[in-house]
Amino acid sequence: MTDTLTRRGLLASAAALPVALAAPRVSAQARMRLVIIGGGFGGASAARFARDTFPDVDVTLIERSRSFTTCPYGNLVLGGMRKIEEITFTYDGLARRGVRVVHDEAVAVDPAAKTVRLRNGGPVAYDRLVMSPGIDLRWGAIEGYTEGAAERMPHGWAPYLQPITVLERQLRAMPDGGVFVMAIPDNPFRCPPGPYERISMVAHYFKQAKPRAKILALDAKNGFSKQPLFQEAWEELYPGMIEWRGASNDGRVVRVDPSAMTLRTEFGDTVKADVANVIPPQMAGKIARDTGLANQTGWCPVKPQTFESALVPGIHVIGDASIAAPMPKSGFVASTHAKQAVAAAVALHRGQTPPDPVYFNTCYSHVGTDYGISIVGVFRAEGDRFIEVPNSGGISPRNATMSRERKEEYRRLEAHYADGWYEALTRQMFGLS
Repeated sequence: MTDTLTRRGLLASAAALPVALAAPRVSAQARMRLVIIGGGFGGASAARFARDTFPDVDVTLIERSRSFTTCPYGNLVLGGMRKIEEITFTYDGLARRGVRVVHDEAVAVDPAAKTVRLRNGGPVAYDRLVMSPGIDLRWGAIEGYTEGAAERMPHGWAPYLQPITVLERQLRAMPDGGVFVMAIPDNPFRCPPGPYERISMVAHYFKQAKPRAKILALDAKNGFSKQPLFQEAWEELYPGMIEWRGASNDGRVVRVDPSAMTLRTEFGDTVKADVANVIPPQMAGKIARDTGLANQTGWCPVKPQTFESALVPGIHVIGDASIAAPMPKSGFVASTHAKQAVAAAVALHRGQTPPDPVYFNTCYSHVGTDYGISIVGVFRAEGDRFIEVPNSGGISPRNATMSRERKEEYRRLEAHYADGWYEALTRQMFGLS
């Protein structure tokens, strides 16, 4: 057990090493202007890595908000295990480290002139641009699910659009014995295990405060990340509370009626909810689409070695907006994209060969008090595609493979490591350590 967990911890902490060690050496020339759009897991990580690794590069981070609330650990707010203030960060630490932080909205990019136009400020010139635009929600992809509908049926999936506290307030006001319904989208979408951790954290809250409440998860897929581990935990911790319906069992939601608080499924079932959490299909953020970085899928194709756009030269697209399967759209993956994209951008600007990339994913999920599960993956670039390195990474063992005592200790340690992983990642991203 200790060896396995130690290996996972090393993978998580080593994510920065291959790029950092391989980063090209600085040569005497004019200072490069590196501009980064978006201050989430990808953008903040890119700014911190660029500032630390390339001291002769001017680093500008453009982010409209003065603080960032993380999607990871947002579900713990619903479960009563974290406060919103504990998962909200400012950019002051990056500014103290020498990043020029511009709090404004990037509304247009001119790739030919190499400038970014701001909503309230003047143009920002760049030599290379790293864009971490995150996601936009596909309003109307589910009939009736508009921005107005989201006020009654919150998504809680894009913090800049809607804080998780909107859903938290509805859950706290829901009567005991009520029904919480989630609509979960088909792939690809931000954070594949996220909806199922959310189910777990809502169940954790219900178990303590509303033990007669029920949870119905309507899923547009027939399977999901870490499914056996989640379902084992639900049976153990929340027996009889959670029902999950996949696509083949009429789980795909096609229409919602916020006024009636109903959701209609593909084969005609109408479900009544006391609280409805609708997570709609998604696409790359607007600035990426407006710049011509997205293809017909709504996502941005990139070159696997560098994360440079496959459609627009000189711009690197990282994080959720990029097409990088089999890597998931996760915060930790975005932070590893960032390091390679920055190193590649500097190398290409200097006429050098970008370093050979290795990408990591480490994803922990909280299922209950002292109960965590995880998945780890290692990925490389192979020609024009990304591949998962064979026999790399791993997933938490199933309950049946361990004694009860060993299982309890393992799950407890995974929850503990999850907290350490989150603290280390956010402190690094936002210049706090």
